[in-house]
Amino acid sequence: MGASLRFIDRVVVVTGSSRGIGAAAAVAFAREGARVIGIARSPQGATAAAVREAGGSFEAMAFDLGAAGQAQLAGLVAQIVRHAGKIDVLLNNAGIIRRAPAAQYSERDWDQVMRTNLTSPFFLSQAVARWWIGEGVARAAISDRLRIINIASLLSFQGGILVPAYAAAKHGMAGITKALANEWAAQRINVNAIAPGYIATENTQALRDDPARDQAIRARIPQGNWGSPDDIAGACQFLASADADYLNGTIINVDGGWLAR
Repeated sequence: MGASLRFIDRVVVVTGSSRGIGAAAAVAFAREGARVIGIARSPQGATAAAVREAGGSFEAMAFDLGAAGQAQLAGLVAQIVRHAGKIDVLLNNAGIIRRAPAAQYSERDWDQVMRTNLTSPFFLSQAVARWWIGEGVARAAISDRLRIINIASLLSFQGGILVPAYAAAKHGMAGITKALANEWAAQRINVNAIAPGYIATENTQALRDDPARDQAIRARIPQGNWGSPDDIAGACQFLASADADYLNGTIINVDGGWLAR
């Protein structure tokens, strides 16, 4: 463990924790004392090993968010609460991307992206909030606040190219972040989002492998380089900490200056 244990005794649920931003966030939270529960459809052995190396606690749960409905997500939350006793932080990170021209975009790709990137995060948040609100007065003894952190995107504000479903879902993620904050802030629930810029993950591999696109993207970023998953993990920790108690309905851009350009 590191010297700072900001999240000691906190239960942090991270979706899409098998790789990329989710894996980095799981390690970062565990390193600072959290009990991390990772939700992913893919094997999470690499994340678990990285957490162990950092001296933290990690439990993997296999679950396909893209195939789950409202009832299944409510059941998942109930299972986590029975097992861990509570949820302090929910990080809605899991997401997929399907690239195709809008004129040829398939209904199957559209539905898969929307369900994984928007529908499931909404109903997962709903289930966690229902648990929290249902605890009533007792929740004060469980945790000071419930924190829901959504991973939005630059495409919460822009249209992108060849990714209409992803852009629509990420615009929606920005919208539900604000809508849920409006409804739940009085219940001591903080709902905020992070809009990552161009981060070196599996989802952006195709762009980085294209020399022309890679050069164009770097030229457009004031800092001149791709971000790393650790850059986003640090922002997640901030939103999960007491330093962000008065932030609600906020979308933080972590993009090397892209949107300021």
